[in-house]
Amino acid sequence: MCGRFAQTQTGETVAETFQLSVTPELVPRYNIAPSQSVTVITQARRTGDRLCHEKRWGLIPQWSKDAKIGYKLINARAETVATKPSFRGAFQQRRCLIVADGFYEWQKSQSAEPKQPHLIRLKSRSLFAFAGLWERWQDPQTDETIFSCTILTTTANDALVPIHHRMPVILPSSDYDAWLDSRFYNPGVLESLLRPFAAEAMETLPLTSAVNNPRNETPAVQQLA
Repeated sequence: MCGRFAQTQTGETVAETFQLSVTPELVPRYNIAPSQSVTVITQARRTGDRLCHEKRWGLIPQWSKDAKIGYKLINARAETVATKPSFRGAFQQRRCLIVADGFYEWQKSQSAEPKQPHLIRLKSRSLFAFAGLWERWQDPQTDETIFSCTILTTTANDALVPIHHRMPVILPSSDYDAWLDSRFYNPGVLESLLRPFAAEAMETLPLTSAVNNPRNETPAVQQLA
């Protein structure tokens, strides 16, 4: 799964990496947690331009009567995303990239010791993108409109297996166009993109317990153990 991640780089770097025509105003985020706003890239249906938005992490399906369901839908399994009612419509037409430069996972101990947190990132320390889905939901009680998203997960690669059996889907830049194009829908092709990222390009780093508290939002959460 993916339950916490980071995006610490500048708006200029995000604009360059994802070929945006408008540079977003961003602040470093070291400990992003579910229900918080995350930086999302979508593609305009008419022009094909890439757009940068903020959306709430935790997908709220259009048919939901309550926004609280979003807390249960922070991740979507790649194996069932094309058929599960919560994600099926978004998989067809509302795919996105979720911007990150690291994520966190907790490794279970063989003893009674607390789980060991790890920072997982690219060895290059560069930006990357999770495969994501987004939804527009209107509260039936207040008419408030909420834009939300979820991160797709797949089986862990060799780098992650010792820590956890699942990992977020990280898309290589060569897959961005196909993933973002809402006019394109071929389930077999899209599902083939949802594979584990190359293990040799990633590193896992043990951290102190500072990252355990989502209220800690400083560079100290990435201090190595």
